[in-house]
Amino acid sequence: MPSTQTQSVGEKLLRLPLGPIVKNFLDYLQVEAGLAENTILGYGRDLRGLLEFCQSGKVSRLDQLTPEVVQSYMHSIARKSKAESSMKRCVVAIRMFLRFAKLTGLVQNDFTELLEGPKLWQKLPTIAGKQQMIDLLNAPSTKEPYYLRDKAMLELLYATGLRASELAGLKVSDLNLDIGYLRCLGKGGRERVVPVGKAAIAATVEYLANLRPRLAKPGSGDFLLLSRTGLPLGRIEIWRLVKKYAVRAGMPRNLTVHTLRHCFATHLLNGGADLRSVQEMLGHVDIATTQIYTHVDQERLRQIHKKFHPRP
Repeated sequence: MPSTQTQSVGEKLLRLPLGPIVKNFLDYLQVEAGLAENTILGYGRDLRGLLEFCQSGKVSRLDQLTPEVVQSYMHSIARKSKAESSMKRCVVAIRMFLRFAKLTGLVQNDFTELLEGPKLWQKLPTIAGKQQMIDLLNAPSTKEPYYLRDKAMLELLYATGLRASELAGLKVSDLNLDIGYLRCLGKGGRERVVPVGKAAIAATVEYLANLRPRLAKPGSGDFLLLSRTGLPLGRIEIWRLVKKYAVRAGMPRNLTVHTLRHCFATHLLNGGADLRSVQEMLGHVDIATTQIYTHVDQERLRQIHKKFHPRP
């Protein structure tokens, strides 16, 4: 039997307000777990949504957070037509939070296995054809003041499959254009080396020689892509520019920076590249993540068969 003193301490821990515990958890993810900043921001949004839901139901303490409360919250966001991928991340965030609470002695029981997440149907990524990609790469106009930067940005995205955040963080010192490689930091701070094709090298060399020196300011640091004010070009700005040129090239409105990453992988595999090499270039920890691109190719073959076979 636990002592009265132990029970008293446990009850005090359980009665702690949820808000400060969530903050401690997010600090733990940043300082101890070393998760990527965007992942922590996503978990923070999910847990703030849970806190708001709990407050509306007069749930303010850890001892009041039950499996029924969490499942009610999941049903509420499902009714808001949240994407299944967002709901899955939300379940992961709540599970990690509750496991953190058990690890730190705030709760005795772990009910995370009782949480049901949405069944995810594997969604094939949006892929642009090779001619569409050429149209996109040629979308920047030579008459525009930042043509050289934007041309280098698009060429690098398609040539390397970098994420927007990875390209935003890329520094001049990360490039070895004489050999044709760059080094980048991916999710979780994992470093990888990716080859760079001739077209991307040529566009980057021209930008470095003829535009970046004019954009650079004392606070620019060593970052490769700079804004008109000399600050590093951010992830959101890269997304905005890609959307701008996609519209100009007459491409689908749902095209994003990540579409270029999908095209990079799919076009490599279609050209005969092996899956392991593509996995390494994309920075995927699990090869199952990379295998989605083999499904894309199979889907393309299925569509061809359906279109041309006399008995589809």
